[in-house]
Formats: sequence, structure tokens, C-alpha cells
Amino acid sequence: MPIRTLLTCTLCLSFAVVLAPAAWADQNSAGRAAVLAAYAAQARKADANFTGFSAARGELLYSSRHLKARRADIQACAACHGADPTKPGENARTGRPIDPVAVSANPKRFTALENTEKWFGRNCKEIIGRDCTALEKGDYITYLQSR
Repeated sequence: MPIRTLLTCTLCLSFAVVLAPAAWADQNSAGRAAVLAAYAAQARKADANFTGFSAARGELLYSSRHLKARRADIQACAACHGADPTKPGENARTGRPIDPVAVSANPKRFTALENTEKWFGRNCKEIIGRDCTALEKGDYITYLQSR
């Protein structure tokens, strides 16, 4: 292979290695923004006075005990995800590890509405004893995006 072609290939590969993580991050951020936009639209529909999501409310939702939980030993999100959402958690029923839920530790979290809805559908009923509202979902994501 001629030197010029080799240098061109090496240079292209170097740019790809450097730029690919940024492209993935942008894609993840865009996906998360779309999920939050969908929840904001739902929250506005439910309450005309909706002014935005709150990381503080999301943290409270994450760490608080919910007395209507299906199981007494799993009454908070932190029961499985851990007190520090940047660290791995453990499923209280199965003992299987759970990837960190904080966006800084797991940038793929909350980037696809269908998958996000699947997990909120399961976990809200289990932990809170009902479906989460759009406001709660947006607050929760906003908190974990800040971590």
C-alpha cells in the first residue's frame, strides 16, 4: 500500500475514533431530549400550569419510601438502584446486577421512549403502587440526568 494511502487511512481512522463518542453522545442526548419533550407535552396536557421538570422532585421520588409499594422490602427506587445512582444496583428479587441509572454513568439511559415507558410501567407499579405521571417521569429523568 502506498505511503500516502496508508497515511490517509490512518488519519481517517484517528478522526473516527475521536469523533465517534461525540456522535454517540449527541445521539443519546437527542434521544433523551425527545423523551423529555414527550413527557413535557403530556404534563402540559394534564396541567396547563406546568412550568418544567425538577431535579429536586425527581430526587425525592427516587429516594423516598412509597408505602403503597407491592413489597415491603422494595419501597423506593434506591432499594434496587442504590443510594448512589452512579453506581450499579442489584435487583432485590433476583439478585442480578442493574447498570447504573444515572446518565453520567450510563449515557444510554432514557434515550428511547418505548424502552423508557416499559421500565416506568413495570417499576412505578411495583414501587409506587400505581402508574407514574408524566411529571414524575420527567422529574425522575431530570434528576438522573443531573447525576
